[in-house]
Amino acid sequence: MTDLTHRFEDALGLATRLHRTQRRKGTDIPYVAHLLGVAAIALELGADEDQGGAPVLAEIEARFGPRVAGMVAANTDGTPDAATGEKAPWRARKLAYIAGMADKDADALLVSLADKTHNARAIVDDLALHGEALWARFNGGRDGTLWYYDALAEAFVRHLPGPGADRLRAVVREMHVLARELPA
Repeated sequence: MTDLTHRFEDALGLATRLHRTQRRKGTDIPYVAHLLGVAAIALELGADEDQGGAPVLAEIEARFGPRVAGMVAANTDGTPDAATGEKAPWRARKLAYIAGMADKDADALLVSLADKTHNARAIVDDLALHGEALWARFNGGRDGTLWYYDALAEAFVRHLPGPGADRLRAVVREMHVLARELPA
C-alpha cells in the first residue's frame, strides 16, 4: 500500500479546474463526481499514483510524469481526426477501444476498469430512476450500450482478471436484469 502524495492532491486540483463546468451526460451532476468515483475505485483496486487534447496531455506529463500521461493517453476514447476534426463513428471507436485493451499495461487497464465500473454503476442507478428514457443519452442507445458493457466486462476478465473485473461483470449483469424488467 502506497500513501498518497501531494501529486494526488495536485491531480485532483487539475482535474477540477479542467472539468469544473462540465456535467455528467443528461444530468446536473458535476463531471468531477465521476472523476472522484473513478479515483476511489482505482485506489480500492490498488492503484497508485483528458480533457483538452495534446496541450493538456503535455501539461499532465510535465506535472505528473510520463507514466501518468501514458495512462491518460491510453484511456482516451477516439481522438478527433487531425484533418477533419471529427471522431470516428461510435461503434468503430468502441471496437477500437476494446481491441486496444490487449496492448495496455496493467496501470492503464486498472484506470480504465475503474472508469467503466463507475460508468456502469451510474447507468444502473439512472436506469432505475429514469427507466427506458435513459438510453436516449447514449450514442449507442439501449442495445449498443448493453453490447459495449458486455464486451468491456469480458475484455477485463481476459486482460485484468480479479475482483475488479468480477465487480464490473456483476454490475453489467445488473444492468441487463434491470433493462429486461423495464417496459419497452
